[in-house]
Amino acid sequence: MKPARTKTPRKPLVKKGSQTSLKDPVGVYCRVRPLSFPDQERCIEVINSTTVQLHTPEGYRFNRNGDYKETQYSFKQVFGTHTTQKELFAVVANPLVDDLIHGKNGLLFTYGVTGSGKTHTMTGSPGEGGLLPRCLDMIFNSIGSFQAKRYVFKSNDRNSMDIQCELDALLERQKREATPNPKTPFSKRQVDPEFADMINVQEFCKAEEVDEDSVYGVFVSYIEIYNNYIYDLLEEVLFDPIKPKWNSCSTPMRNTDFVPPQSKLLREDKNHNMYVAGCTEVEVKSTEEAFEVFWRGQKKRRIANTHLNRESSRSHSVFNIRLAQAPLDADGNSVLQEKEQITISQLSLVDLAGSERTNRTKAEGNRLREAGNINQSLMTLRTCMEVLRENQMYGTNKMVPYRDSKLTHLFKNYFDGEGKVRMIVCVNPKAEDYEESLQVMRFAEVTQEVEVARPVDKAICGLTPGRRFRNQARAGPVGDEPLVTEVVLQSFPPLPPCEILDINDEQTLPRLIEALEKRHHLRQMMTEEFNKQSITFKALLQEFDNTVLNKENYVQGKLNEKEKVISGQKLEIERLEKKNKTLEYKIDILEKTTTIYEEDKRNLQQELETQNQKLQRQFSDKRRLEARLQGMVTETTMKWEKECERRVAAKQLEMQNKLWVKDEKLKQLKAIVTEPKTEKPERPSRERDREKVTQRSVSPSPVPNVPPIRLRHRRSRSAGDRWVDHKPASNVQTETVMQPHVPHAITVSVANEKALAKCEKYMLTHQELASDGEIETKLIKGDVYKTRGGGQSVQFTDIETLKQESPTGRKRRSSSGAPVQPDGTESEWTDVETRCSVAVEMKAGSQLGPGYQHHAQPKRKKP
Repeated sequence: MKPARTKTPRKPLVKKGSQTSLKDPVGVYCRVRPLSFPDQERCIEVINSTTVQLHTPEGYRFNRNGDYKETQYSFKQVFGTHTTQKELFAVVANPLVDDLIHGKNGLLFTYGVTGSGKTHTMTGSPGEGGLLPRCLDMIFNSIGSFQAKRYVFKSNDRNSMDIQCELDALLERQKREATPNPKTPFSKRQVDPEFADMINVQEFCKAEEVDEDSVYGVFVSYIEIYNNYIYDLLEEVLFDPIKPKWNSCSTPMRNTDFVPPQSKLLREDKNHNMYVAGCTEVEVKSTEEAFEVFWRGQKKRRIANTHLNRESSRSHSVFNIRLAQAPLDADGNSVLQEKEQITISQLSLVDLAGSERTNRTKAEGNRLREAGNINQSLMTLRTCMEVLRENQMYGTNKMVPYRDSKLTHLFKNYFDGEGKVRMIVCVNPKAEDYEESLQVMRFAEVTQEVEVARPVDKAICGLTPGRRFRNQARAGPVGDEPLVTEVVLQSFPPLPPCEILDINDEQTLPRLIEALEKRHHLRQMMTEEFNKQSITFKALLQEFDNTVLNKENYVQGKLNEKEKVISGQKLEIERLEKKNKTLEYKIDILEKTTTIYEEDKRNLQQELETQNQKLQRQFSDKRRLEARLQGMVTETTMKWEKECERRVAAKQLEMQNKLWVKDEKLKQLKAIVTEPKTEKPERPSRERDREKVTQRSVSPSPVPNVPPIRLRHRRSRSAGDRWVDHKPASNVQTETVMQPHVPHAITVSVANEKALAKCEKYMLTHQELASDGEIETKLIKGDVYKTRGGGQSVQFTDIETLKQESPTGRKRRSSSGAPVQPDGTESEWTDVETRCSVAVEMKAGSQLGPGYQHHAQPKRKKP
């Protein structure tokens, strides 16, 4: 059920259940005009009596990527191309005219694209009158014999009517006839042949149940809304021959030039109805006279030749028919002189200007400005309809923008419940008007969803009905029926001649006396008979009075019983009404509660969906984080496993080397202890040592098959790997015998990703100044690993140090208390470092950072 429309605050509140609370939708009808040429492409097809189908034309589909769309629109009734004006009038306009005669307002307007047949539908053509002449014909056919004399009703400037007696009306008629206006139509004038065929309606149409005890007066006015200004088409522009008119260039105009009329203003009367102030209103007495007034204003209406229509209306025209109705007095002879008893109803026939697209009409200058104002007013009308529909469907209280346009402001009372509203949508089925027809169909679809309150029936005056013809019948046959006294005198015997010519005449008087006695006797007999009949009639009358009294008592008793029953029913009705109001109040509360709960439900559902989405995102992030952490844990685990294995191997190697060194020292100590002491030998010189190659006693390795010696030669093991030999540009070339050399190496001065991607090993050559002033070269080695991100990383494994010392400071002793050989030379194991090149290898995990392990290697003898 659609919510009730919110009423204007100024209107009095109406109790629920009254007639004004009933609403009817706006009646929207569709009329399809015939095509100009039979072979034209159509975009509108009539499906049935209430449905039309709008489909995309071929050229439009080609321009719109081949989209084909069919849309059906429903109306109250659809009139095809073969519909006559009579059929259209009988369905659409006849009920509005009937309501007009019964005191109700009505609005009928035609809407559509330019060239769709709106003016033809409203005005008609020669031989086939439109809705306007047919409405006038029906009005005068219905009230023709009940019309008041001219000027009995007199319109004023306050949108109401004054009433005057027939004498004042006669004086005003004589005054007007004394100064006739040649342009003022009269009923006796000959009909203009220009429009004679339009008003020659063959069908006799008349309203039913016309109030015969009232008199009627018909007033017409004709206005146009041009560029959002209101002009009176019936206004006569007077020219002053003495005072010249001045144009915009400050030069006088000739009296023959056309002076445009002044625009009119909209006002609001005491009943809050809108009207055009100062508008000319003409009282008409026949269809011919009314249509002549219309035709005179039609000639002043603004039309122009456009690209789409040879006679295109450039303004909205409004033809108003006002019907004044006043009851007769109690005698039924004259109009009741009470202004409050006057009923005024109005029928507005509106011919809207056609909506158009300027790129199709090729409009320029004034035509372009006119088209813009026309489209703006039609857009305002559509906006008002949309707001009304929204307020009624959703219970909102938005302000309807009636004042944005003079068209909507003038007819706002109809949409507030002051009368019926009917719209005829005129469409042209040709394919070129597809887009315009689509917009018209959408507007019609919105309009027929708007509901308008039913108008209130007129109040009854309270006088006896049928008084007009009853008084006429009473005044007609009075002189035809003989009186009772004449009948009685004719029943008496005739009197003899009473003229006495002779003094001796003795017969005339006796005959006269005899006749008079007979008459007296007859009179006495008639009196007795009358008395007897009177007594009998009195008895009958008394009996009748008793019977009537008994019947009245019986009827009164029945009425009392009925009144008791009615009182009980009224009490029951009041109880049911109270119960109904209580239930309605509860229903309203439940509806509001339901609305609140539904709103809470929607909010909770939205919140639940939001939380679910948030949880899903968190779950996805958690899974990605778990996968990432799992990869990091796996990578870290593998890294530390390798590191642990490497450290264990390095520790084992370190312990084996320490054991081997200790074992070697013990063996040398044992040899020193067991050998006989001799004289202290002289220390051989460096040159002699070089010439003499003494084979050092080598004790077996403490751990057989352990590769301490093999681990010393890393170059041989890594000979098959590719190396990145990183030598900075600042390195100094030394002249040492031992030079770092790695085969299959890529030598770079700056480390880069391209070189690391091709190799498995990495070596950095680093030089620094030692404490004794010599250059110390360090070879920092590492393994190249591929990262998860697609790059490379280097993990350093050990460091080799190459150092060159001065000969004066190369002698070192491992212990100050070492025994001296008898021949004066030191023992062989104490001079290992002086006779060998120093090879220092750094192992990862040592306490000192780089852990130094010394390995004595016998020098090779040069060949």
